[in-house]
Amino acid sequence: MKILIVEDEPKLASYIQKGLEEQAYEVQLAYDGLMGKHLACSTYFDVIIMDVNLPKMNGFDLANALRGEKVKTPILMLTALGTTEDKLAGFDAGADDYLVKPFEFRELLARIRALYKRSSEGPIKNGVLKIADLELNLDDKTVQRAGRKLELTAKEFSLLEYLIRNKGRVVSRVDIAEKVWDLHFDTGTNVIDVYVNFLRKKVDKSFPTKLIHTVVGMGYIMKED
Repeated sequence: MKILIVEDEPKLASYIQKGLEEQAYEVQLAYDGLMGKHLACSTYFDVIIMDVNLPKMNGFDLANALRGEKVKTPILMLTALGTTEDKLAGFDAGADDYLVKPFEFRELLARIRALYKRSSEGPIKNGVLKIADLELNLDDKTVQRAGRKLELTAKEFSLLEYLIRNKGRVVSRVDIAEKVWDLHFDTGTNVIDVYVNFLRKKVDKSFPTKLIHTVVGMGYIMKED
């Protein structure tokens, strides 16, 4: 899981970062709202944790700005402001959950896992799957990257959907065969590799950041390079 922490208190940010990295999560820090916005809009994250009282742009404005930029990443707000009005303001701005300081790290971890599970297994907001600047629209079956429309066959679309839904996880050729082709994998065929190469040429070839990676002897993983 890749997590962005937007927190202007260095000690608290470091404490959260250390705890999450001990859980094998990848963590990036931003110490003000504007830097948080830049990172959230330019890099894929699974969860964003943000304070409300941030310099340059407060958490309410930041959450609202991210939703305005179509960033769908789950947002958990951390704040000392614990009134019902404050929580409602956070939810209205686009936050998905709200945790009041001081808090136990175990509770923070549970909230993060719940948000991640909800976003990865629940309904896709607006029918769109996204990683980095790549978007796959499940409603009209279109794909675009960095605003450029990509023409995919039906099978390439299904393969890309499966890879995005499993972003950050290595999927084997057997997994792909069963989930995308609905057949038992024949070790004598290279059809999976052929289609992955087709997809790479359309999704990655013309873009500096590569998203589809080979894990030798294991399969493929979709993640930012």
